[in-house]
Amino acid sequence: MNKKVSIFFKYFAICSAVILVSFVCLGAVLLLVSSRYFVNNEKNLLEKQTRTLASYTRDRMSNDPSDWKQAVAAEFERYASDGETGLLLCSESGNVIAVSAKSIGTVADKIDVKALSAFDEGYSYKVGTLGGALRSEAHIIGTSFKVNGPKYYLMAMSLRNQQNEYLGNIAEIFIISAIMVLVIVMFLVYFLTLKLTAPVTEIADASSKIGKGDFSVTLPEYSVAEFDQLSNAFNEMTANLKSYDTMRNSFLANVSHELRTPMTSIGGFVDGMLDGTISKEEERRYLKIISSEIHRLARLVRSMLNLAKIEAGELEPDMQYFSVLEPIVDTLVTFETRLEEKQIDIRGLDTDRVDLYADNDLVHQVMYNLIENAIKFVDKGGYIEFSFEKQGVMTAVSIKNSGEGLSEDELPLVFDRFYKTDKSRGLDKTGVGLGLNIVRSIIKLHGGEIMVRSVKGEYTEFVFTLPNKAAEDQ
Repeated sequence: MNKKVSIFFKYFAICSAVILVSFVCLGAVLLLVSSRYFVNNEKNLLEKQTRTLASYTRDRMSNDPSDWKQAVAAEFERYASDGETGLLLCSESGNVIAVSAKSIGTVADKIDVKALSAFDEGYSYKVGTLGGALRSEAHIIGTSFKVNGPKYYLMAMSLRNQQNEYLGNIAEIFIISAIMVLVIVMFLVYFLTLKLTAPVTEIADASSKIGKGDFSVTLPEYSVAEFDQLSNAFNEMTANLKSYDTMRNSFLANVSHELRTPMTSIGGFVDGMLDGTISKEEERRYLKIISSEIHRLARLVRSMLNLAKIEAGELEPDMQYFSVLEPIVDTLVTFETRLEEKQIDIRGLDTDRVDLYADNDLVHQVMYNLIENAIKFVDKGGYIEFSFEKQGVMTAVSIKNSGEGLSEDELPLVFDRFYKTDKSRGLDKTGVGLGLNIVRSIIKLHGGEIMVRSVKGEYTEFVFTLPNKAAEDQ
């Protein structure tokens, strides 16, 4: 298995490589600029000397045709002694007449004529050895002129190794400076990289703890915007995971309780019948209780399966057009006996046809759960009122019942799983606490919303929206 490289090492290596490449490029540019500067400076100096000495030599030749050589040679020595310049005067045939070669070494007595031809016009610049007359390559500025008939060549030169020495000195200074700067910069990059990657390590450690089930981990605020944003998202995720873990534990506890209670009742009654504790005359009454508890278990299992399908995305709604009154009327007929017992007044159904575009069976379940909930908690002689309002492509349906109502603390909790407003279960003996949670899931599956309003001691109202048109009909 390949060994993984840490982000610290990668970041440090990348930064170091970028810095090194930058220094190399900077050094190359510095040497290139220095080389050009040296060459241009040498050319200017050599050309200035060549012009001055050419003018001086022409004047001496013209004014003193018989004894000019000694004066020219002396002038050459004087100019050459001030720097690293070599000076040379030769005839058209290449014979050296005067030379000052202290800085450039020995010069041949005769110069190749072909090499001299390069300086026939104006002041020309060349790099070379004058056809082998010099011991090594040199920068040469030369010119030609005629005096009293013959043609002469005058050249000023400096060896090229002087340029190499100059560039070597520049490179040495640069390398020493670069090493000192690199050492300082590497230390800074190391500690900055350590500081910059510290949040990543911290987040990794926190993630590991969360993976082991410790949801109390939180990350601090960071000065870097991206890390701070990641920290906020991480803390929010941790809070959600903690909430989900609490919900999971609560779910398991509630499911265990909801399953255990009827099963305990069933088991106790059956055992009583088998061991004779329950008399034959009372068996029918207890069998009815057992049947009721079995139906309660069946509803719990069915509700949990429906929730699981919806949350897993496995339940595809069978969308069709139908009247919203159909599932309402069917449900009311189912609860006819209970409606009569509590003398409940049904309102709002004397309305025109209101169409929905939804899954008929799922909407039937929504109506069943909401109406059953309203019947449980409506006061005797009270009312259940329905109302409908078209809102564009959605239709709002309201189911309102008179009665005790809900407190402000209870309103946010009514859609939670296994939550029951009747803590004593005196009114809600058959419910499993999943009805409203299933209602919300089905409404969301259709793209709608549901809300609850209540005034304590007056009424409770559930309002939800469902589509009334297909997308292609909009």
